[in-house]
Order: sequence, then C-alpha cells, then structure tokens
Amino acid sequence: MAEVISVSDRAASLTEAFKPVDLAQANGAAIRLARIDGAFPWHRHDEDEVFLCWSGSFRIETEATEHVTLSAGDLFVVPAGEPHRPVADSGPAYALLIERPETKQYGNQ
Repeated sequence: MAEVISVSDRAASLTEAFKPVDLAQANGAAIRLARIDGAFPWHRHDEDEVFLCWSGSFRIETEATEHVTLSAGDLFVVPAGEPHRPVADSGPAYALLIERPETKQYGNQ
C-alpha cells in the first residue's frame, strides 16, 4: 500500500550531514534525502546526479562550470563524469537526490 512521506518530518530527524536516507523508489530510481552541512569531498559519478533543494541553501561546486547556488525549490543536474561537491556554509540545508539505487555516495573514483 502507498504511504504519504513527510519530507519535512524526515529532514527534521536527520542529525548527521551527508548520510542520505532513502524515502521511496519509483520507476527504478531512488529518491533520497540528505542533510548538507559543510563541504562534501570532491567526487564524480558514472551517471547524472539530480539535486533538488528542499530547504536552506547550498552550492554545487564543479570543475567545468561556475558554482551554482541552490535555494528551496531549485533543481540542478550534475552531468555524468563531472567532478563536483555540495557545500553548505551557513547552516544545514536539505536536498532530495534522485538517482539509481546502486549509485555510490562517494562516486566512482
């Protein structure tokens, strides 16, 4: 049976940065929620990575393009193979990640 998931409640329960939790799966994709606080290590993935800022603000630093800053409701796709890292300097932010279930958090080094 389908269930309603409160993203806000799940975000409030996250205490550790960069430890995403799976909220749901749909059409073969995992929908994950991550608390972003500070800087994550540089990494890259073999597939695109989708970031949807749920609350707060953070930036995605990349090597190929200018850094982008995301606020609540903003979405950004990091192309496959692009070195990047999310950074939240002014307190925690929360992001929904839409990716393959087997996607490695620290990328494919």
